[in-house]
Amino acid sequence: MRIPRNSSVRLGTVDGDLRAEANVRITADGAIRVSGNVRFDGDAEVTGDLECGRFRSSDGTVAISGALTAREDVAAQDGALEVGGALRARRVDVDRRLRVGGPAAAEKFDVGGILEAAQTMTARTVSVGGRFTLAGRLEAERVEAGGAVQLGEVSIDTLEVGGSVRLGGGEVRRSVEVGGRFHASQPLKFGSIEVGGLAEFDESAAGGSIEVGGLLSASKDLSFDALEIGGVGRIGGTATGQRAEVGGKLEVHGSLTLAGSLEVGGAISVHEALSGERLEIGGSLEARRATFTGPAEIGGAVTTQEGLKAARIQLSRKSKARGPLVGDTIELERAARAEDLYGGRIELEEQAGARRIFGASVRLADGASADEIEYTQAAEIDPRARVRTPPRKVDTLPPFPL
Repeated sequence: MRIPRNSSVRLGTVDGDLRAEANVRITADGAIRVSGNVRFDGDAEVTGDLECGRFRSSDGTVAISGALTAREDVAAQDGALEVGGALRARRVDVDRRLRVGGPAAAEKFDVGGILEAAQTMTARTVSVGGRFTLAGRLEAERVEAGGAVQLGEVSIDTLEVGGSVRLGGGEVRRSVEVGGRFHASQPLKFGSIEVGGLAEFDESAAGGSIEVGGLLSASKDLSFDALEIGGVGRIGGTATGQRAEVGGKLEVHGSLTLAGSLEVGGAISVHEALSGERLEIGGSLEARRATFTGPAEIGGAVTTQEGLKAARIQLSRKSKARGPLVGDTIELERAARAEDLYGGRIELEEQAGARRIFGASVRLADGASADEIEYTQAAEIDPRARVRTPPRKVDTLPPFPL
């Protein structure tokens, strides 16, 4: 059946193919059921539901007020497609704009410009060249977009966006890659997240690795395998993970608990307890208390209220520590400064200084200084070292902090 240009017709069942020229208006008699394929050349309006085998349109906008159901593919070449109801097809390929008012389902959605859906969407892959907006739930394997993406709840495998992303929450099972801004307003589970600009979590989030080049903002709890921040980060609750690396600045309002290492090139502040296996500081660290089962290497500054405890603590040249240090071995390199030291073996190199030292064995090199020293085994004090009161050998040391 062919519908000529500028025509208005009423259709019900069509046996065979249907082809419509430009600027036609079609009203459904109940529903339009085409046993074959449908093709639109130019703009068209369809009032009602449309069912067909394969759907094709070109050089215009086809607006369907009801549902569109295609047994095969849907394609709009150099044009747009607007569906007021549900959209179901095997594959959907639209060059310019696709707008769907009801649920949408297909194996693949490929839209060159803008994709807007008001309810839910189910697909294997969704690829959008420009903006992608979905109010309801999205279930898919792979989602990619070149511009901005705004979604409700998601259940997807991978999400790759060149611009910005706003999610209602849900789960991204494998990876999220965003070039600009990422924002989740509800609880989120994820495999990994990589954001070049700003990453925001309004509620709790849990997953694998997080890599943020700009700003990280988490209002509630955050758990991860690996956390890497190149810019500035803020976590409003507690943080739990395997390891963390801070190149810029990170503030944690709760506790930070790590199973592995913490590397700080910039600055980190933990309002409550900090714990992990290994600590390496090139910049500065502040915490109420910090405990590590392995070594702690301090190249910058560490400040605690209750103390820092590690198996081995090394203060590098000219580094500083405020608050008690507790370790099996404590080494202060040249010109390093600390307050109270508690350990098994404690050594101060040239020009290093501490306030009070309590250890099994103590050694002070040339120019090192301390106000008070108590030891249980041996004390080796260089003649040019400065000790305000003579070192005292005791049977037992006072209780160690932490």
